[in-house]
Amino acid sequence: MHRLLPDWVLLEDGFAAGRRIVVEQGAIVAVEDARSGEGGDRIAGALLPGITDLHSHMFQRSLAGLAEHAREPDDFWSWRRAMYAQAARIGAEEMRAIAAFVAMALLEGGYTGLVEFHYLFPLSGDSRQALAEAVVEGAAAAGMPLTLLFGIYETGGFGGLKLADAQLRFQNSADQALRMLADAQPSVSADLRYGLAPHSLRAVPAASLARAVEGAARIDPHAPIHIHVAEQEAENLACIADRAAPPVTWLLDHAPVGRNWCLVHATHTTREEKKRVAASGAVTGLCPTTEANLGDGIFDLPALREAGGAFGIGSDNQVSLDVFSELRCLEYGQRLARRTRNVGANQAGHTGRALWQAACSGGAEAGGRATGAIAAGFRADFVVIEPTFETATLRGAEAPDFWLDAAIFAATQAPARHVMAGGEWRVRDGAHLGRDAILRDYRAALRRLS
Repeated sequence: MHRLLPDWVLLEDGFAAGRRIVVEQGAIVAVEDARSGEGGDRIAGALLPGITDLHSHMFQRSLAGLAEHAREPDDFWSWRRAMYAQAARIGAEEMRAIAAFVAMALLEGGYTGLVEFHYLFPLSGDSRQALAEAVVEGAAAAGMPLTLLFGIYETGGFGGLKLADAQLRFQNSADQALRMLADAQPSVSADLRYGLAPHSLRAVPAASLARAVEGAARIDPHAPIHIHVAEQEAENLACIADRAAPPVTWLLDHAPVGRNWCLVHATHTTREEKKRVAASGAVTGLCPTTEANLGDGIFDLPALREAGGAFGIGSDNQVSLDVFSELRCLEYGQRLARRTRNVGANQAGHTGRALWQAACSGGAEAGGRATGAIAAGFRADFVVIEPTFETATLRGAEAPDFWLDAAIFAATQAPARHVMAGGEWRVRDGAHLGRDAILRDYRAALRRLS
């Protein structure tokens, strides 16, 4: 049991002082007046609800820095060829070490949950589930709550294009993914969930998508379903040519998109499509540092919010591993596109809090876990920020909204001082408690991949 006495705690209606947070078996059992009852452990600074990273490809961290030299043409599609080459080298042992490192780094960066969009499978030797199991083991080694999505990847492009040799590492049919989902159900827990990840409309034919969605509903009616969609303009044009509609419109017309769905990226969508996505209850998964890294474009966030749509954020290709820089990139992209400031601000005017709470809610929904808020019944996933920890950026005055604004928009390092996930402290004073061993194994894996 933990009894926490933070100076400030971020509740649904804003920051509050004088609260005690009681945690048992990984969950919040009470948020109560600190002046009554037993004492607790004082937490200096502000206690924030944790954010779930709703879109991750862990293996791509091993590519970081290896695709930043010019090609002709140089865009998402050329980056993808470099990614294929790296993916071909990764086995279960390397995947386990990479997963543990990424989960550790994300925790240090202030994330408290992870949705892994898993679509890397063995070509031979290992069992079909070996790499997925390695992801689960790596995340568990770091103490990261996980939602693992089994990928579906059947074609190399619209029109049933045959997979290229380099894409065979990703091949997984709808039927195979459903078997993996069914087999995984006995290991479901409060901090481990499973779902499906049809890779994209170009990689999953219409009949396979329908079969996957129907099958998942029979196995787990609430299973998260995530799909890449409308990430590049070329994808939209190809979808229109093949299916007579852009990808988001086609998906909404042909699939039962609802609250357990996450449409990843959805960068190139119209206002009308955003209204329909909002009405469906689906979460839009934004990955601003990856979208910037790949030159994909800038999502129109105000249009989605005006429609009442939910969004969350993801680390995707792992060029950035902290939640603060991801939110900063999201907001700055909006400012650059509109030549104005504080695009994501709430009515009280605090952009940091508005973005944080929206990402908390959207990430929790997309991950299918009861997290993202500090209230009884929610998982005990917390991030602590404190002025004295990051003195160059966090204001010393008793004004936690300004601390959070500074943490997102002026940090010189990831400003999470302590991080709790699943009711256990995983990060203390900015460092993961298992850092040395995890980092050693990761470095050894990179040497084998070089």
